[in-house]
Amino acid sequence: MNQPLRAFGLPGLLLLLLLLPLLSRAQVTAPVPALPSQPLSLTECLQYALQNQPLVRQARLDEAIGERQIRVGLSAWLPQIQGTGTYTRNFQLPVAVLPNFTDPTAPSQVRRIGLQNTSNLGLQGNQVLYNADVLLAARSARYVRQQNGQNTVSFQIDVVRNVSKAFYDILLTNEQLRVLDEAIKRQQQQFKDAFAQYEVGLKDKIDYKRAEIAVKNAVTDRKATAENLKGKYATLRQLMGAPPEAAPVTLAYDTLQLARETMLDTLEPLAFERRIELQQLLTQQQLQRLDIDYFRLGFLPTLSAFGNYVKVYQNNAFTELYKQAFPTSQAGLQLGLPIFTGTRRLQNLKIAELRQDRLSLQVLDTKNQISTEYEQALARYKGNFLDLRAQGQNRDDAREIYKIIKLQYDEGIKTYLEVIVAENDLRTSQLNYYNALYAVLAAKLDVQRALGTLPVAY
Repeated sequence: MNQPLRAFGLPGLLLLLLLLPLLSRAQVTAPVPALPSQPLSLTECLQYALQNQPLVRQARLDEAIGERQIRVGLSAWLPQIQGTGTYTRNFQLPVAVLPNFTDPTAPSQVRRIGLQNTSNLGLQGNQVLYNADVLLAARSARYVRQQNGQNTVSFQIDVVRNVSKAFYDILLTNEQLRVLDEAIKRQQQQFKDAFAQYEVGLKDKIDYKRAEIAVKNAVTDRKATAENLKGKYATLRQLMGAPPEAAPVTLAYDTLQLARETMLDTLEPLAFERRIELQQLLTQQQLQRLDIDYFRLGFLPTLSAFGNYVKVYQNNAFTELYKQAFPTSQAGLQLGLPIFTGTRRLQNLKIAELRQDRLSLQVLDTKNQISTEYEQALARYKGNFLDLRAQGQNRDDAREIYKIIKLQYDEGIKTYLEVIVAENDLRTSQLNYYNALYAVLAAKLDVQRALGTLPVAY
């Protein structure tokens, strides 16, 4: 042993080992990284969210906690060693009455036994050979890990769906702003033309006043949509797990790509085992079966090995107490056999079996819910997809009608009121198209969620 350790001494090393858990510093949660400055695609938003969303991070911490709890349960299989130490000061020594064996008629002798200072220092060791509790901990470790991992996946699925919907909502709101900007630009030009014709006496005052009202209404709609967009960006940042002080997020997208992403294979069959909710219930059933086995095997004995080593110190003088030791040691096996527990084991077994039956009914109910959810989501997707195609055709027709009426108005064939109606129809059809596009994309996410095919790895 080197000089520093020799100077520290064995008692100091033992004290250091005892205090080490208290001296260790708690793990600090990593800070949330800042949002990238460049425009983010949907994939990049999902990658950031799956790493930093608080619910997902909490689920990962729950996995770490669960792993530690598993190790706590499995630690009972390892030898359990405990150090013991006692010191006793006997102010009055115990008395022993000793008979006189040589002369039975003589009075018994009274003697005090023991010494005034006694101390015991020892080690106690115990090794479990068989125990139903530690056996259950070993058999259930796999399913507990699986359950904790499935809990994390469940949160990830919700994050992917919610972030994707918020992303699409912002993109389509931006498209609505673009539509309103185009409408404002057209109506401002119409106002200028109507006012110029009024000044030269070709048109009366009504036309340019109507144009002025239309411009004001479009500007008001544009401002309201822009303010609404700020709240949608805040919602996206929250769903991504970005800190409140984070810089505003900017998005990168392709409108044509959004239209291509509306396609979905509606003939894909529903497979219940892909749903995370059903996977969680099946894992709970596995754990419940282990509980049933645990209570069924409750009549088996417990078996453990033990060993003790004790040094006994005795002396009337405290200063001389630890100069001489009288060691003792022993080892053996300990068997515990439950004979009668007041039917507690049988009642616990029945409770575990009833819980298993309850889980079976819950699995059946969950399958019914999944089937209904899938049918509703698929019907919603098909209806929204047909509406999208209709709104796309309406948009093209409204654009063509507006161009024709505008040309006819310039030639004096149509009235300005018809131009305003055609303009409103064009703007409404464009906004309806993008609303329908968002509805299809959202319904597609719901169908993927119902099928259990929504990806969570990015």
